[in-house]
Amino acid sequence: MGNITIGVLALQGAFIEHEHMLTKTGAVCKEVRRPADLTGLDGIVLPGGESTVQGQLLQKSGLFTPLRELIENGLPTLATCAGLILLAQEISSPVTDSDIQKGTAPVTHLGTLPVTVKRNAYGRQLSSFVTEETVTGVGRFPMIFIRAPYIERAGENVEILARTGGHIVAVKYQNQIGLSFHPELSENPEIHEWFLSQCEK
Repeated sequence: MGNITIGVLALQGAFIEHEHMLTKTGAVCKEVRRPADLTGLDGIVLPGGESTVQGQLLQKSGLFTPLRELIENGLPTLATCAGLILLAQEISSPVTDSDIQKGTAPVTHLGTLPVTVKRNAYGRQLSSFVTEETVTGVGRFPMIFIRAPYIERAGENVEILARTGGHIVAVKYQNQIGLSFHPELSENPEIHEWFLSQCEK
């Protein structure tokens, strides 16, 4: 897989860990910070981090529209945690008056994935946890959740790949894979390998 080039959105968040995992699995990584970085990609990773900040930086950098167009036109996309929130067509979370005043109420970002995502869904008590579940197409996988969202509703053509505790935590829709957890923080490269196989098709 040495000639597969994967862009990693490098505006904010845990992009280095994805680069390490992708490099280990044989891909060439390219950090994406401006529109010119979107050329020559076989796939793109949207990492975890702060979705609101990432959404603002996508706008400021000029990446928002060209990135959305590439995803809509079929560029294979792997989105984890905050990246999943960036893709979601609908975001639900408790909104306070101060959120509205501060402008931190949930807004949709790229909106290319027909799901409703609940932000910070596990609350403070379970803000971080690890479990193991079966992911369709991959097998048993250690899932690391850090202040994670989960998927409340999936559109009719969205394939549900995994659940934990009754909640949807992994989906695939056409060229987009959305995960609530952080595969790049595990020692297991199988999700990244599976993503690269999608990029080869």
